[in-house]
Amino acid sequence: MMYKKILLPTDGSKCAGKAAKHAILLASQNNAELIVLNVLETRSLAGLPVEEFNRKINEIFRQEGIHALEQISKMHKDLSREKDIRSFKLTLKTEEGHPADMILLTAEKENVDLVVIGASGKHSVERFILGSIAEKVVRHAKCPVLTVH
Repeated sequence: MMYKKILLPTDGSKCAGKAAKHAILLASQNNAELIVLNVLETRSLAGLPVEEFNRKINEIFRQEGIHALEQISKMHKDLSREKDIRSFKLTLKTEEGHPADMILLTAEKENVDLVVIGASGKHSVERFILGSIAEKVVRHAKCPVLTVH
């Protein structure tokens, strides 16, 4: 199967990094566009009473997201030097909302052929309470999903 567009959600976790290596290799092999998505989750801040505190936390999350995207971009450059990686289109995106919902929405909106996602992310407590983001994506995506441990 040939892939034209691959979506790689990232939160900067180790598992997301492993997924990124797979996504970069797949994008290179298929000459596909790789869309790297970081989702800034604002839902968890909605109930906090102090506006200034919310703004500071939001900025920390935003910087974390930028760093996660930069990591993938650097990994792409490093792998290109080390291995025989063909060039491909790399698109970096940031969205706000619930991660699973935004991943599914982006996959549909961008008409991706494959989602490559880490099996677990940074926030294990949230996963325990709310369920895995990867699990929700696997269950509801309209395209194939590759989960990486």
